[in-house]
Amino acid sequence: MTKGFQLTFFTEQNRRHGHQSVVEWLLSVARHAGIHGATVVAAAEGVGHAGERHAARFFELADQPQQVIFAVTEDEAETLLAAVREGGVPVFYTRCPIEFGMLGGAASAAPDPARR
Repeated sequence: MTKGFQLTFFTEQNRRHGHQSVVEWLLSVARHAGIHGATVVAAAEGVGHAGERHAARFFELADQPQQVIFAVTEDEAETLLAAVREGGVPVFYTRCPIEFGMLGGAASAAPDPARR
């Protein structure tokens, strides 16, 4: 078991940073920071920080809310947040303390001492 953080970034499908969507950019930044796992969740509807409603519509999915979720150590969280700050992309995030690890099979048989 490892103690760390769940970092969740909230955006919409149509938001871009340069030639990439914000989701693609976040995943690329994480990969360059050595973070290899993430989950992208597409939501049906959400309300943004300014109170505007964002929703996936039958003919137009561009405004669809999306979350990019990472389970990371404290050092990885700091590295990822610093990279996002440096990138200058305005994106809302949450950071929650968690415990995480792998169960079942060979993953649980030999703990990784570097992840403690």
